[in-house]
Amino acid sequence: MLLELLQDGFYAALAAIGFASISNPPRRAYLYCALIAAVGHSTRYLLLNNGVVHVHIIVASTVAAFMIGLLAVWFAPRAKCPAETCFFPALLPMIPGMYAYRTIGALLLCLYHQEEEIFNHYFYLLAYNGFTCVFIILGMVMGATIPVFIFKNISFRATR
Repeated sequence: MLLELLQDGFYAALAAIGFASISNPPRRAYLYCALIAAVGHSTRYLLLNNGVVHVHIIVASTVAAFMIGLLAVWFAPRAKCPAETCFFPALLPMIPGMYAYRTIGALLLCLYHQEEEIFNHYFYLLAYNGFTCVFIILGMVMGATIPVFIFKNISFRATR
């Protein structure tokens, strides 16, 4: 389990460095983006895959995004850049791509089939995957931005 957790964090850190490189942050922010992404994605992985309590992906993503927001506020003064510079690249590896892909697939299959039973099945898949995708993204946005507003003195001190 520990090895899987470390692998998950490592690959999330690599993805965050790649996403950060397109937004051109200061070089000193890359390490913080990678560290924040690794901790956040590992938190979500741990919440989803622990054997004790089953946590839904929406709740796990929200908690992980809150962790990302806290770490971004904490590291922003050290990186001498806004907290958003650190948490945007860290959130991107957690985007629910499979749910979005399945939503579009179900939409296309919904439009293709005209029989009521088959249509209802694909419409159910469209609604389930679409709502899950939307609520994961909303949870990530809220989870990451709440620490910025709670600790606004710390987060805005980084840009002064």
